[in-house]
Amino acid sequence: MEPDPIEQITQTTLQHYERNAEQFFAGTIDHDVSQNIAALLDALQGPAPYRLLDLGCGPGRDLKTFRELGHEAVGVDGSARFVEMARAYSGCETWRQDFVQLDLPAGFFDGIYANASLFHVPSAALPKVLRDLHAALKAGGVLFSSNPRGDNREGWNGPRYGSYYDYETWERYLLAAGFIALQHYYRPQGLPRDQQPWLASVWRKV
Repeated sequence: MEPDPIEQITQTTLQHYERNAEQFFAGTIDHDVSQNIAALLDALQGPAPYRLLDLGCGPGRDLKTFRELGHEAVGVDGSARFVEMARAYSGCETWRQDFVQLDLPAGFFDGIYANASLFHVPSAALPKVLRDLHAALKAGGVLFSSNPRGDNREGWNGPRYGSYYDYETWERYLLAAGFIALQHYYRPQGLPRDQQPWLASVWRKV
């Protein structure tokens, strides 16, 4: 039986993070993603606190922020080391799950925060992953994503696999999964577009 190429991609990418967990934490702990956190929280409806899923939570930087803001945050990551680190750092419940084999409770979360995580999903697996996230949100729930923008190519970048979309292509995937677009923007703020490598977008479940 031939090995599943999507599973191979996922495991190779996760192994990179597993090997480099401490360096990744040290290199990203001070990143300012307050604009992204605000984009998710500002789009949520109803009274706070909210129940949030941090998809690809890594070592728990943003999980901790959500908790300190008074929300009930749960992390998901495919790296066992990141799950362990996130629990210790944030004090939040954290689940080990591969994105391509998510097992999330239905209609459970007010918001899902996918910061620099969904671009690791191969395009062949993306429709199912987005449907899984849609199903995990409450009616009217919000998905935030931030990915490196590109020209719709995908492949290996060293030991990590990435898919790099422009907004129009990303929007087609999200609309097909049952979301409506709320807003999108490029990061970092205040720079010319050619110096803004990140595409952030906010979507509502309908």
